[in-house]
Order: sequence, then structure tokens, then C-alpha cells
Amino acid sequence: MPAPVPFSAQNAKYVASLYRESLRTAKNWINQNSFYREKAAEIRLRFEQNKNISDPLELERVLNNTKELLAKFKHPDPIIPPKRPGGIMYDRNAPPRYEEGPKNFKNTV
Repeated sequence: MPAPVPFSAQNAKYVASLYRESLRTAKNWINQNSFYREKAAEIRLRFEQNKNISDPLELERVLNNTKELLAKFKHPDPIIPPKRPGGIMYDRNAPPRYEEGPKNFKNTV
């Protein structure tokens, strides 16, 4: 892989995807919102500290280090939204919800 070009649009997208993945990984491990907000602020601070790196080799080292940390802390059972692939409701035709129940329902048992 060639060294990334600092301050390019492609690099900005890649860093943004790493940032989102970092937040998702933190959310998978932390279930209390107050603790998650602290960790999210810490993650944001780490990304902000490295935003002005202009040396391509240094940038590549920081990005690879971030990828390694994400691989290290990957959750074995991540949170998957219900309607996404792998979620509990994906590709499932759930019956409609009734507030009062069906009108012509007769229990025959």
C-alpha cells in the first residue's frame, strides 16, 4: 500500500471511517451512556491530536496503529441493529402488531 496523501479527500474519508469504527467498538464494550460519553471524548481527543500530521510516513504509522488497536479490541459479539444483516429481525416477516387484537379471533383450543 502506498503512503497516504495527507489532507486529501480520500484520506479524510478513511480517517472518518476509522473514527466511526472506533466509536462503534467502544459502544459494543460499554453499556452505560455516561462511561461511553467519556470514552467517546477520549477517542475524539486522540483523533484531534493527530489531525495535523503532514508527513506521509508518520501518517501511515498512525493509521496502521489505529487499525491494530481496533483489531485488538474488536468485540466477539458486537451489537447489530435488528434490521441490519445479522440482526435478530433481518429478513424476517414479523406479523403486524395489534393493539386490541384481531376482531374475528376465536380460541378453539
